[in-house]
Amino acid sequence: MSPTEKATEQVNIRRATLQDLSAITTIYNDAIINTVATFDIEPKSREEQLTWFNDHSGKYIIMVAEIADKVVGWASLSRWSDRCAYSDTAECSLYIENGHRNHGIGRKLVDILMNEARVSGIHTLIVRITEGNEVSIHMCESYGFRHIGIMKEVGRKFGRLQDVHLMQIIFE
Repeated sequence: MSPTEKATEQVNIRRATLQDLSAITTIYNDAIINTVATFDIEPKSREEQLTWFNDHSGKYIIMVAEIADKVVGWASLSRWSDRCAYSDTAECSLYIENGHRNHGIGRKLVDILMNEARVSGIHTLIVRITEGNEVSIHMCESYGFRHIGIMKEVGRKFGRLQDVHLMQIIFE
């Protein structure tokens, strides 16, 4: 068994609780500071993240991945829009702590999210992936997400305009 297989066997995926908010915020703030995975440019405070956390209920869920009781990643299904006609569409987000990326943890989280989305009646999942993130694009393609467009130069981060790939999957 490879080290990667061994590490992912010990991953526990579960629904996030309020006690996870600090770890979720730390992981997200690292992505804000060091990556283009999010277009937020200022780290989030606990209060901001608490509002975000409380906006997730019902079919809009947050899941965490733990190794040895430490949260090392999280994923969420969020409202795509506050307009009622979009209520069967959700956006999928995924963040893994640096050092735990590319070990299959993201796939474990996405497996659960995809199942939860289907069971809860979500019809369409949307993802937005910044240009250059081929790992995320490939993973989404492997789940059946299809490219629906590229938003050109919609965000500026680290002094550069960034394109965003839009992908979606429709559940039958």
